[in-house]
Amino acid sequence: MDLRYAVDFTKKLMSIHSPTGYTHEAMNFLQKEFERLGIPVTKTVKGAVYGTIEGKNTDKSRVITAHVDTLGAMVREIKSNGWLKLINIGGFPFNNIEGENIYVITREGKLISGVGLPDKASVHVFDSIGKNERTLDSFEMRLDIETSSKEETLAAGINVGDFVVFDPRTVETETGFLKSRFLDDKACVAMLFDVCRELKEKNEKPAYTTHFFIGDYEEIGHGMYAAPEDTFELLAIDIGTVGGGQTSDEHAVTIMAKDRSTPYDYILRKKLEDLAIENKLNYKTDVMHNYGSDASSYIKAGRDMRFGCMGPGVHATHHYERTHLDSFENTIKLLYAYVLAE
Repeated sequence: MDLRYAVDFTKKLMSIHSPTGYTHEAMNFLQKEFERLGIPVTKTVKGAVYGTIEGKNTDKSRVITAHVDTLGAMVREIKSNGWLKLINIGGFPFNNIEGENIYVITREGKLISGVGLPDKASVHVFDSIGKNERTLDSFEMRLDIETSSKEETLAAGINVGDFVVFDPRTVETETGFLKSRFLDDKACVAMLFDVCRELKEKNEKPAYTTHFFIGDYEEIGHGMYAAPEDTFELLAIDIGTVGGGQTSDEHAVTIMAKDRSTPYDYILRKKLEDLAIENKLNYKTDVMHNYGSDASSYIKAGRDMRFGCMGPGVHATHHYERTHLDSFENTIKLLYAYVLAE
């Protein structure tokens, strides 16, 4: 394990905007990293990439998946004053990005900055600011360009259907925390790549041929796709949700027992728990409420395979998220142990 590689790789991914539906730049970056590591890579028609490492057993295969797509938004209306109404991509309320620096990506690829605000934002002007509900119609993007009309905004190259992305504000603290938007799931993608790097550097083979699949539509529920026909086990690497009555912890790896739609496969779950115990890892088994993964979505399509989910404990998910490097370490070690285990 190279913790520094995983953290730095996370930071690199954070610098590449990849809301669901606009992931091609991130996928190109990840394809190059697979190639740099000497791992054969496949690109799907839909835009995902996966690297394949041959196992000791080549009769059947595993898929390990993490997703690079993130929350985002899209321009749905240009207002008469030139500012923008948005619609969200993925599950979050607009108050989660209130006051955040956000950017429109124009058709030409230009980033135009602005900020997400309620349409009644000033305490000096509006008495009811603390009581106003944040809705699609009351939230707007104030653009950092000279515009006071729809025509001027159109002339600047902004159109309905343009993607809107958020500043991740990635910070690594001296106390070992990593805080950022989109730890869900870019941190997990980085952990997956650290396991790939370790296998190649040690010239070690996984127990079974393993496909490391990077998903691109998880945040809106498409699920994992394109698993080879001989796949018998699917493991999603995704965040554990810290807070409330959850057992997940920012210092531990979370093993999911159930999400909102299904229990996870008990045999695979127990295997992960046993590996965590054998390797003396800090782990938490948890039950998720408002949660789904690429594994559970894929299984609901009628696929016949074992399926599980595990990942780092993350606080304030789908907001300004935080985890600790201890969680990175426990997750990577458990994933590596799983890859080598029969």
